[in-house]
Amino acid sequence: MREPVRIEGGATGAPSLEELLARVAQGDQSAFASVYDTVAGPVLGLVRSVLRDPAQSEEVAQEVLVEVWRLAAHFDPARGGATSWVMTLAHRRAVDRVRSAQAASDRDARAAQLDRTPAYDEVVEQVEARLEREQVRRCLGSLTELQRQSVTLAYYRGLTYREVAELLTQPLGTVKTRLRDGLIRLRDCLGVSA
Repeated sequence: MREPVRIEGGATGAPSLEELLARVAQGDQSAFASVYDTVAGPVLGLVRSVLRDPAQSEEVAQEVLVEVWRLAAHFDPARGGATSWVMTLAHRRAVDRVRSAQAASDRDARAAQLDRTPAYDEVVEQVEARLEREQVRRCLGSLTELQRQSVTLAYYRGLTYREVAELLTQPLGTVKTRLRDGLIRLRDCLGVSA
């Protein structure tokens, strides 16, 4: 078993990663070069373990290191070590890439599914709707006058049975019976199964 690589400052007198990040936060490019040299390998290793794709892993590792440069001022040593902070950034970015790739794959699958559905034909739909309207008109014409008026007022104008009865000056029971009989005749005329 190999010894873990120590990436904190130590007895050599080199500045610790925390100190380097503080200098990076102030815009010190040479400090960032040291941070880069120190964490690039572990970051790439972590990202590769999540993504598995070497090319994507290199891209994400580069994004993480750019993020370290941009966010160095946000590092708070009181909340944890510099290595943990950098590796957390790396892990989050790698997981985001996996989720993004999965979402893209899901979108592609849904798009492919939609491509398999039959195309909507507007002309056919318009013709069918017109034919259905004509058939309903023809069937309405086969009703008695009171049945036709009752059905038209109740279903096309949205009136209640009581309102239809008042408008036609007919007893409520008569209107209900004519509506029921009219709907049965319409159903039979249109060929709708009960």
